[in-house]
Amino acid sequence: MDAKISEKDTNIVELRKILDESKNIVFFGGAGVSTESGIPDFRSATGIFSMKLNRDVSPEEMVSRTFYVKHPDEFFAFYRDKLIYPDAKPNACHYALAELEKEGKLKAVITQNIDGLHQAAGSKKVYELHGSVLRNYCEKCHTSYDLSKILESEGVPTCDKCGGRVRPDVVLYEEGLDSDVINGAVRAIETADTLIIGGTTLIVYPAAGLVRYFRGKKLVLINKTATQADSSADIVIRDSIGEVFRQAMSINK
Repeated sequence: MDAKISEKDTNIVELRKILDESKNIVFFGGAGVSTESGIPDFRSATGIFSMKLNRDVSPEEMVSRTFYVKHPDEFFAFYRDKLIYPDAKPNACHYALAELEKEGKLKAVITQNIDGLHQAAGSKKVYELHGSVLRNYCEKCHTSYDLSKILESEGVPTCDKCGGRVRPDVVLYEEGLDSDVINGAVRAIETADTLIIGGTTLIVYPAAGLVRYFRGKKLVLINKTATQADSSADIVIRDSIGEVFRQAMSINK
């Protein structure tokens, strides 16, 4: 027990040292970053994809392009109920990253999350690989709408201007990632001297494949469970990412 605590404390001190010495940090995060804000993840035992539904399709299928096109009413009912958390607030991890960016150390956040909490905490340079629930648009005339359009609509939301279907600007299964976002994320990782990976199991591709572009000095991995990148990391901390950042940021402050 004491050895484990000592190892964790040593790693947090080492993380603080890395933060102090780094000049170009990039953070790559997943669902675990937002679970401390009350947003469920996808693949854990209590995650969205583990839910039992009253129909013969999985939650994963319900957020696919095919299901969206064929069953829009059911898609939006599931989307509103399970993927939108308008009352969620940023946590210690979000605020720590925003502070590091303000200090000039962190150059970019790359996130698989769609909740917009990094920006809510103050981060400016954020690559949202899977889009954002905060942005929505008409499929016909491309008029933009905020989240209230989805929340205040019943059934399938339609455009006020042309009557076309309004959809969230999120990447569904079977859809490709935005090339500009991907290219920006790759450039950020390629030029980073430190890459911090947090709150992700690194099993969702192509997003997880971005880490192979890192050629910098220090790789830090913070996640509650093991990942395929553990053996390549300079530091592995298996704990709450918000608590890790809270402790690391308080050292020498």
